[in-house]
Amino acid sequence: WVQEEAPDVLCLQETKCVGPAVPPEVRALPGLPHQFWASPEGRPGYSGVGLLARHEPLSVTYGIGEEEHDREGRVVTAEFPALYVVAAYVPNSGRGLVRLDYRRRWDAAFRGYLARLDARKPVALCGDLNVAHQELDLRHPRANRRSAGFTAEEREGFGALLAAGFLDSFRHLYPALPHAYTFWTYLGGARQRNVGWRLDYFVLSRRLAPALCDSKIRSRVLGSDHCPITLLLAL
Repeated sequence: WVQEEAPDVLCLQETKCVGPAVPPEVRALPGLPHQFWASPEGRPGYSGVGLLARHEPLSVTYGIGEEEHDREGRVVTAEFPALYVVAAYVPNSGRGLVRLDYRRRWDAAFRGYLARLDARKPVALCGDLNVAHQELDLRHPRANRRSAGFTAEEREGFGALLAAGFLDSFRHLYPALPHAYTFWTYLGGARQRNVGWRLDYFVLSRRLAPALCDSKIRSRVLGSDHCPITLLLAL
C-alpha cells in the first residue's frame, strides 16, 4: 500500500520498536530513504513514532522540549522548506482514565510546542491523537462520555488546539460526513460493522488551508486496528 500511495512523507505511530529493530522491509521502502525513529527510554515494545521522507529534511528534532513528556518517544518533527511535519502519538488516558491528568498536561504542552513552531513556519501535524473531537467522530458517543478518547477534558483540549490557529483538515473539507472512522477495536467484529472512532488526524496551520487539496481516510487498507490517512497539499 505504501508503494502504491507513494507519499513524500510517511508518518508511523505506535511503532513499539527502537531504531535498530525496525524491520528491514520498512528500512528498504523505495522512495523513502530518509528515516527518523523515536522510542521511549527503557521501555521496549511501548509507544514510538517514525517519520520517513522522500527528500532530506532541513532539520529533525525529537520530542517537544519538556522532559516529562519526552521520555516516551512520541514526537518527531521534520522541517522542510515550506512547512514543519510533526509525527505524533498522543498519550492514551488509559483504562479507568488513570492518565487523564497527565494527558491534560500533555495537551497543554503539545499545544504550546505546535504554536511555537507555527510562529516560524506552517505546521502539518500527522498522528494518532487519541481523541474523537465531535459526537460525529465515533459510532456510540452517548455510551462513551467517560471513555478514554471522548472525555470532555480531551475534547476540550483538541478544541483549544483548533482555537490556537489550527484546523482539522478532514472536518474542514467534510464537516458533516458521518461514519468516517480510523480505528476499530478487534473485538466483536467492530470493523465489519463500522463501529469505530476517528482518532487519526492531519491538523494544519490555518494559513495552509488554501493549499489543502484533500484529506483522505483509507478505511479499506487492512493490517492494523487503525487505517491509514492521507493528506494532499499543493505547496
